[in-house]
Amino acid sequence: MHYTIDGLKLNCETLGPERGEPILLIHGFPLSGAMWRPLGELLRDECRLIIPDLRGFGASEASDDASMARYADDCAALLDAVGERRPVAVAGMSMGGYIAFEFFRRARKRVVSLVLVDTRPGADGEEARRGRFATAEKVLAQGSAVVADAMAEKLFAPGAPADLKKHWRDEMAGANPRGVAAALKAMAHRADSTPDLKRIDVPALIIVGEHDAITPPAESEAMHRAIRGSTLETIPDAGHMAPVEQPRIVADALRRFLPSR
Repeated sequence: MHYTIDGLKLNCETLGPERGEPILLIHGFPLSGAMWRPLGELLRDECRLIIPDLRGFGASEASDDASMARYADDCAALLDAVGERRPVAVAGMSMGGYIAFEFFRRARKRVVSLVLVDTRPGADGEEARRGRFATAEKVLAQGSAVVADAMAEKLFAPGAPADLKKHWRDEMAGANPRGVAAALKAMAHRADSTPDLKRIDVPALIIVGEHDAITPPAESEAMHRAIRGSTLETIPDAGHMAPVEQPRIVADALRRFLPSR
């Protein structure tokens, strides 16, 4: 369903009973809320799942400018739009994790717990920033296949089915180039969330695929040590797309975590 937020039509899907445990699921780059569907089908009878397409992705309209703050504010406005006033579990994968950190900083009272999936707290170094800006220009000139072809093989564990990799490569290649370019620039400008880890005062679950080549398990282990009382779950036979590759194992990890809130 579409809602007008900040002058844009943003798509947000809700699954599950309205009284269910509310979870905001923030997708990664350059994906859409569709990445959460395998997990959603497993949890929809137990939780209220709020699944936005970030501006410029999926069925949401694009803007030429974006930032972690703007994405976080969009998510807060979408919670209001779907009538969710309770504090929520905020789950973000990869870029969605960057947004989850920003959401926590901007709207602490709306967060009852954090789920950080295949992500990292650190900001880009200068070389990585330059690379993102250059890729953004290529995407605007040549389309989102530039990013899809560069990322597709890195996202999955060794031995992942070829049809799964092809499906998500095609999904990424079909992303709106304006949204992809804006997100690349937003990630390049994102804040370093490492100093905030010690300030996280809600239950936190850290999930990482054992074969994640983009945000390796060592980074999740460091986050686990820095966030007091956090839980770390390493997902076997998964790479950077753990909720897509192993949705049942990720769903079980969430079930173990949520009652501990």
